[in-house]
Amino acid sequence: MTAEAGEYLLGLDAGNTVIKAVLFDLDGRQVAMHALDGQSATPAPGHVERDLNELWRNAGTAISTCIARAGIDPGQIVAVGCAGHGNGLYLLDAEGAPLVGIQSLDSRAADLAEELAAASGDALHALCLQKPWPSQTPVLLAWIKRHRPEIYDRARTLLLCKDVLTFKLTGERVSELSDMSGCGLTRMPDCTYDDALLALYGLEDARPLLPRLIDPAEIAGRITPEAAAATGLAAGTPVIGGYFDVVSSAMGSGVVAAGEASIIAGTWSINQVFSDTPVVDDGVFMVSGFGPGRFVNIESSATSAANLEWYVRELVERGGHHDNPFGFCNDRLGAVTPARDDPFFHPFLYGSGQGADYRAGYFGLAGWHGEGHLLRALFEGVTFEHLRHVEVLRGAGVGFDRAVLSGGGSRSPHWPQIFADVLGVPIAVAEARETGALGAAIGAALATGRVDSYEEGLARMARIRRTYEPRAGMRAHYAGRYQTYLALADAMRSFWQTQHSARASAGH
Repeated sequence: MTAEAGEYLLGLDAGNTVIKAVLFDLDGRQVAMHALDGQSATPAPGHVERDLNELWRNAGTAISTCIARAGIDPGQIVAVGCAGHGNGLYLLDAEGAPLVGIQSLDSRAADLAEELAAASGDALHALCLQKPWPSQTPVLLAWIKRHRPEIYDRARTLLLCKDVLTFKLTGERVSELSDMSGCGLTRMPDCTYDDALLALYGLEDARPLLPRLIDPAEIAGRITPEAAAATGLAAGTPVIGGYFDVVSSAMGSGVVAAGEASIIAGTWSINQVFSDTPVVDDGVFMVSGFGPGRFVNIESSATSAANLEWYVRELVERGGHHDNPFGFCNDRLGAVTPARDDPFFHPFLYGSGQGADYRAGYFGLAGWHGEGHLLRALFEGVTFEHLRHVEVLRGAGVGFDRAVLSGGGSRSPHWPQIFADVLGVPIAVAEARETGALGAAIGAALATGRVDSYEEGLARMARIRRTYEPRAGMRAHYAGRYQTYLALADAMRSFWQTQHSARASAGH
């Protein structure tokens, strides 16, 4: 398409595999988009890594293709904002070459996380409002220090996913408040680096690795001539600090004010409520800060739509015989009438926040069940795990009476209604499909003075497409099945622990 002359904002969204470049006008309307899917490597059980050179190549292609599709002069792009998955670990050497790229699905450090939690969990939570967990950035860095000292000794900069792109675009080794607080590397509520915090992770010598820390909506640097050649962007275009993608996606879906709730059904199950002060409760997974008086209280785990992606990849796309595999799944699910004795699914393909040893499984299958029942069980199981997280937030005093759903799960014709019925609150779905990129673009608008506040940016650029109301009869149906789901997980714990021990004894 050819755009009229004007100003535009480029939002980048770097997930665990996919990199998206999305161009928006100043009213938040999507002008063009291009996405590329990268490859993950599993060099050992529990290890999930990526090639950072591939990430940059894919970003360059996504950006240049997006600009070409829009038919605009790159000089019309007034700023670039990037969002990226939180946690994981990305290390550069002195020359800026990548040493390792570990994704947030990695579980290699599960035993170390348990060790650190036993030794310093309460002290760590008192400082950063998190306890150690396997894919947490400082836990992974401590694992590298212990098990890959040759990499640790060569490392000069620790970055998070989107920071790698900022570095390649600008040459600046920088990160920002939302990502660094979200990975447990800042003292809260100050959102500042802290030597005592590092010492609790066993990282007393790691302070020189931490990049310059800025506000998300602060300009981090400008597009270099080298980056301009690789991406088609105009040299000198400002690039902001960017966002932890859960914060960015919430903003792109229209959520930013204290008391508002965002649910993201993506690779991770993200359940978050915004507030003007952080919630201090050791049952809550994490708190991220993204500016003065702006905090997000987050309950999350890798238990959401990644389960459906696995199902599609392994069971539907075999032989490439489906042009629309997710549509196929939704059609199969929609043909099934829910029943109390439907099968159950635990969405623990990548572990659980309750334990890295948790595993996925189907339960209660009978000969009269078909693929639609398997898919309904998967959709329900994912939603039940979202509910478990929401109940933790409610128990900490951060409840809500409505929420906005985003992420891939929000595009299903069935999943938003299941969320409304299971959670018992109205569920709105954003108009924007690429909410992560839009949130980053809103931050870019704020940084360059196109809007004066986040609230103004959301009012101008983020809109709701549809709201789903909970149905009383289905609420009761799901309430009963949810209790069975929880009881089944409790019954499986000893089995999961046995399996974990067997794997550990085999040397994996």
